[in-house]
Formats: sequence, C-alpha cells, structure tokens
Amino acid sequence: MSQIRVRFAPSPTGYLHIGGLRTALYDYLFARSLGGKCILRIEDTDQSRLVEGAVENLIKSLEQLDLHFDEGPGIGGDYGPYIQSQRLELYHQEAQRLLHSGHAYHCFCTPETLAEMRQQQQEAKQFVKYDRRCLALSEEQVQAKLAAGEPHVLRLKMPDDHEFVVEDLIRGTVQIDASQSDDQVLVKSDGFPTYHLAAVVDDHYMQISHVIRGEEWLSSTPKHIWLYQCLGWEAPQWVHLPLILNQDRSKLSKRMNDVSVEIYLQKGYLKEALINFIALLGWHPADDREFYTLEELCQIFSLDRVSKAGAVFDLTKLDWMNGSYLKELPLETIVERSLPYFESAGLKVPEKDKFHRMVEVARQRSNLLAEIPEYCRMFLETPNLQDKDLQNIQKEDAKKVLSWFAANLPAHFPLDDGKVDSLVKEALAATGLKAKAFYTPLRLAMLGQAHGPDLPSTFAILGDSEALARIQAALEL
Repeated sequence: MSQIRVRFAPSPTGYLHIGGLRTALYDYLFARSLGGKCILRIEDTDQSRLVEGAVENLIKSLEQLDLHFDEGPGIGGDYGPYIQSQRLELYHQEAQRLLHSGHAYHCFCTPETLAEMRQQQQEAKQFVKYDRRCLALSEEQVQAKLAAGEPHVLRLKMPDDHEFVVEDLIRGTVQIDASQSDDQVLVKSDGFPTYHLAAVVDDHYMQISHVIRGEEWLSSTPKHIWLYQCLGWEAPQWVHLPLILNQDRSKLSKRMNDVSVEIYLQKGYLKEALINFIALLGWHPADDREFYTLEELCQIFSLDRVSKAGAVFDLTKLDWMNGSYLKELPLETIVERSLPYFESAGLKVPEKDKFHRMVEVARQRSNLLAEIPEYCRMFLETPNLQDKDLQNIQKEDAKKVLSWFAANLPAHFPLDDGKVDSLVKEALAATGLKAKAFYTPLRLAMLGQAHGPDLPSTFAILGDSEALARIQAALEL
C-alpha cells in the first residue's frame, strides 16, 4: 500500500473517552505528518450495547477538538458506507468464503453449554477456550441443524501448532503461540459479525495501511493475522499504543464521569490544552518543549517516539497546562469561550469593556473556563458581608479608610490607573494605616471579600459610580 491510510473506528456504546481520543489523535497526527488519509468508521455490530445519540456525540466531540477526518459518516469517500451495520452483505460474503475453504465452521453450542465448559476448564486450571466439539459434527448433522433453525454462530478455525509473529512498529517483534488463541466467533447468532471479522474485512476493503489501536488488542492480533492469511490478503502494519494509567498505575477507567471527553470540555478545559496534553500521553518530542499547537504536532509527530511503557494520566498537570493556555491565548478567544459559563452561572454579561477587563483579571487566576465566571461574580453582584467580614468592615480603621475614599474619589473622576495609584498613596499617608488594615476594608467594601485583584483593576472593572456606591454602602454598615 503506497498511501498512508489510517482509521479511527469507535463503537457507539457511550461517550468518547480519553483513550479513544488519544487513538483518534495519533491516527490523525500520523496521517497528517505523512500526507495520508484519516478515516472515521463507526463499528456498531454489537447491537446490544448501542447507545442512542452516541454517534452524534462522538462526532461532535471530535469536531470540537478540530479533528476533522477525510472520510467517514457525513463526510463521504470512495470506500463507504462507513457504518458497519450498513455493510452486512460484505461480511457475510467473506464469512461464506471462510466457511467453504474450511477455515470457519458452524457452532451450535448454547450459552449454558459454553458456561459449563468454561467452568470445567477453570476448575482443571486449563487455558479457557472453545473445545471444538461442533467441529466434529458431520456435514449431514450441520445441515440438519441449520434446516431445523437451531441458533448458531460461525467460528474461525485457528491453527493448532503455530507461532504467530507480530511485527509491531512500537514493540518490535512479538511472538504469540496459537495455543493461546481461541476459535473466535466471526458471525453471531443474530447475523451480525464480531469486531474481529468486521474490522479485518473493512480494513482490507478500505485499504488501511496502518492499524493504530490500544495495547489491549495485541493478544487478538494473531486472529487477525490468521484471517488475513485465510482470505489471501496483505495485512496492514500493526501499531499498539501503550496503556493510559491512573496515578496508582492501574488502567484508566472508561467510566463516563471519569474520562469522558465531553465532560472535560463541559468543565471548561480548552481544546488546545486537551490536544496538547493527550498527545504527550505516550509520545515524546525530540526537544524539551511542552506546548504545541495541533498544526505543530502534525508536522513533528512520528511513531518511533511513542513509548512502550504506560502513560500516567496526571490531572494536576492537565489543570496546569489548561491554566497556561487560559493565560496565553488571545483575550478575545477566552472571552468568547467563557460566555456559556456565565450563562450557566446565572450571571449577566456586562458591556464589552467591563467584560473584557473582568475576564483578563479572572483568567490570570483560573485553571478552567468554568472558574472565570465564579471569580467574576464579585464584580457583578452587590457585596453581602457576613460574620467575620462584617465585623472587619465595622472597625474604626475600616471607617477611616472608607470615609477618606468616599470623600476624595468624586473629585478625581474619571479614574484611571495612574489616579488610583496616586489616591492610594495619599490615603495611606492620610490614614497612617499599614497595608492589611488599609486594603482589606476597601476590598471587602467593593468586592465582598478580603482578596482580589489590585485596586486599579478593581476600580476600572467596577467603574467610578459603582465603586463609590459600594464604598458608601459599606460605610452605612
């Protein structure tokens, strides 16, 4: 195969999770780095596990992250359809070829029979696999059972004494004995193919050059290699990515609330940070940089820099990286992306200049988009002091500071940063107070809390009239 063609082939059984995103991203980066094609294929042959709306959510998440495929559902291409449930005739055709060549056989064992067989093997401490009892059926017996309408599956007959050699672009040469492989079901009793048959057939007909997938699929690769050989096809290059691990080095869970990409986006993680962070989960660049745009990753990505070892998902690092992007991306970008979070927080967005000033201050002190409106709440809601803060604002030192500002501010309107700095110096000299006793009552009066941005920023965001009104209201307490 001369052209690089890779595919991301998720099952619509839930939301896009972090592991799936990394596979999709590495597919995308590998294809883009070599001028190849990246295909999206939906593997929905397990009808019992389908989740309504999962395909749409999955595609939406990928698009939100700017991962745009060359072929796939809704995109088109020369090798469609790109949804497996629409390709059943092709799978049945190849299954019949395997059956006629003797590489597949009918199995009529019931679930109860198989469960009993597995239990016996486990008790005898044997490798658990199908014992091929249906392979001993004569052609007449098989036809009689088929004519009677007995439920059945189609199984792949694996070789008995054979050592499979997997040439993996990350792991090198991997040898797996055929005795460790089961006679895999190829077509289920409902007529739908299993992943193993459908993936091999689709990868062949879609001319996939490299199969990039998780390490957990390595043990299944002999079945796939054998299928290619039985069907007389050239196998693709194999690429098995390292596991993504929790901090305790256990395998990262696929539970939606833990690792759903959609949840991360909803929480306020930026697409740039997610892409950058996920790219570094198993891949390392040639230099010591940590920050890359998607375009830069497309230029420098290579599989030879993907590690064999598992990659730890460090949420603290992701938060740090996201906070860095919050501070460095253009202010207009952060303003636009923070708007939905203000709406969710029930906060009314002020006029443009004030809003921009607020977000600029807030993003310096936030790690997530969702934290920005919570930080800005003090600028948009009238202070409502309680308990200790109320006691602090009622002290004589507080009255001295607030009275000075209430009396002197109006003469200096309109305020700017320089005027505020000058007024602060005058007030410090006039009141004779130290920093904490001076700044705390001012911030409590204007923001409702003892900590906040510097005073020039606070006055600029609140505006002259609002700042004065809040100081006067605090004095009345």
